Amino acid sequence: MNPLIGNGARLFFEDFGPREGAPVILIHGHPFDRTMWAPQTAALTTAGYRVITPDLRGYGRSPVIEGKTLLADFADDLAVLLDGLGIEQTVVGGVSMGGQIAMEMRLRHPGRIRALVLSDTSAPPETPEGRTFRRELAERLLAEGMKPYTDEVIDKMLAPYNVTGMPEAAARVTAMMYATDPRGAAAALRGRAERPDYRPVLAGLPAEVPCLIVVGRDDVYTPVAEAESLHALAAHSVLAVVERAGHLPGVEQPEAFNRALLDFLAGL
Repeated sequence: MNPLIGNGARLFFEDFGPREGAPVILIHGHPFDRTMWAPQTAALTTAGYRVITPDLRGYGRSPVIEGKTLLADFADDLAVLLDGLGIEQTVVGGVSMGGQIAMEMRLRHPGRIRALVLSDTSAPPETPEGRTFRRELAERLLAEGMKPYTDEVIDKMLAPYNVTGMPEAAARVTAMMYATDPRGAAAALRGRAERPDYRPVLAGLPAEVPCLIVVGRDDVYTPVAEAESLHALAAHSVLAVVERAGHLPGVEQPEAFNRALLDFLAGL
């Protein structure tokens, strides 16, 4: 079952674990794909959870829909996916852009969200400078392809000491970034340039929709202070700072990330 999401395109996803398990959907960031969640998928399914990992439109094995992909488009795609799977309510987790999509899902489809897991992400709206940067980067990726950008930012996606100290993880992240279609990445960048303010979403979370906020200690894109601000907004949230990690702690320190995630899920 690969649901139609737009222009007749079908979303690619994987569905792991027991069908009777409590569902968790994990949303990758930019410019990655569903395989970044492999360590979390293994840990969660072993613990009895059902885990859905989609490739967002324009990423991985999902088709590109050119132009501009708003965070709302991604969120609506995932609601269609849940409809097709017969899942009424689920834990929604995401990293970076995926965390923003998770917050957008809470905004647009609030009844679908059992709990939120937000890793290394940001809630304020895009700044004027950020809008310009994202639109210019979209054009650059279309002109140059993904390799120059990837080589430029890999030591920000992962902490620099993990790029050298964890060559397999660095190679996996680099391969995902190289393989991303520039047209899909550009469409998402144009959409993120119009990112709304998600702070009211977090401030309005009720006790029955708790939130786990995770951040790598050495994340330069969304530093610990950013995660602390999210934690302060969401009254019913837990903050986990992962040591020896940058922007992708689920890849860099999967055991610590999984421990925080499993502890949070066990408390639901």
